[in-house]
Amino acid sequence: MYLALSCMIVFAACTGHNGKDKTGLQDAKSESESTAEREAKLPISRNMLAGAQLDTVHYEKVAGVFTVSGKVTVDDSKLIQVFPTLTGYATQIKVQLGDFVQKGQLLAVVHSGEIASYENQLSDARSNLLVAQKHLKVEKDLKSSQLATDRDVTDAQSEVSKAQAAIIQVENLFQIYRKGSGSTYEILAPISGYIIQKNINNGMAITSDNNQSLFTISEINDVWVVANIFETDIPKVKEGYKADITSISYPDSVFHGTIDKVYNFLDPVSKTMQARIKIENNHGLLKPEMFASVKIHYPGKDSLIAIPSSAIIFDNNTHYVLVRGGGDSLSVREVLPTTSEGNMTYIQTGLHAGEAVVTKDQLLLYNALLQ
Repeated sequence: MYLALSCMIVFAACTGHNGKDKTGLQDAKSESESTAEREAKLPISRNMLAGAQLDTVHYEKVAGVFTVSGKVTVDDSKLIQVFPTLTGYATQIKVQLGDFVQKGQLLAVVHSGEIASYENQLSDARSNLLVAQKHLKVEKDLKSSQLATDRDVTDAQSEVSKAQAAIIQVENLFQIYRKGSGSTYEILAPISGYIIQKNINNGMAITSDNNQSLFTISEINDVWVVANIFETDIPKVKEGYKADITSISYPDSVFHGTIDKVYNFLDPVSKTMQARIKIENNHGLLKPEMFASVKIHYPGKDSLIAIPSSAIIFDNNTHYVLVRGGGDSLSVREVLPTTSEGNMTYIQTGLHAGEAVVTKDQLLLYNALLQ
């Protein structure tokens, strides 16, 4: 009896142990198959795959970035200073500091004694022309009556020509000096842009030898940002490097530019080197003298696998990409990103150079694969 009971206990124990092992193996097998299914190349509809955009995985130097302060300045090549052409005094000021003006727009009116003198010269030249023309008519009449010679007619014609030349000369001066009504001349805008400096007021005396401009006009569709580079960052700055600009006024807007000049000397006071960045400013948001935060991008020394950031799928605290295989197949691949710069993400593990990853409609395809 004891022998039979012992055999039953041993049999039951063996039966229970074998059943538990079988269940555990099934769970492990199921988990393994699930993992294999996510990593295996899976077929997918050709129509869905046709809309997918692919990018080839490649090695790229990890870009570095550092931030410095800067200031917005005008582009010197698009700045014009307006000086007086004649002595006088200002009678009308038509614009103010900060105004936008069109090319040819009236800026100021100046009363000038020199214009009055030229008006007198013009009046005299016109009177001389009338006299010369009458004299020429008389000489021609006398010539027809054989009371004057050809020489007399030629001399009279010469006087007419001299009077006409004197008139043209004064009229050309009026065009150069942009004569206004009466004894005034007008100061017009030579270019379209903003008045960034104004040194004239009504009633102010003006001299033509003044070395200070009356107006300074600048186009600001392109501006410069001058960045202050500390000594430790000087090796990271070269012409052609990209830069991103933000300002206090527009914290959510990023302006993109390129370093177009590096001033290879240090300011003795600030101990910084300056780098000039050209920025497109078509909407006129950036104003001269604004302070700016400048992020300068420079190529690093280390190379990592790089893919477009749009290819990354984040699910359950894990990063995935879809890798194109042979035929109409994709695989879901877990990756380990290290850092992102611009629209590129650098991958530490999970991909190899030359593989193709999906960068468009990847979420749609990812969900389809997991169904």
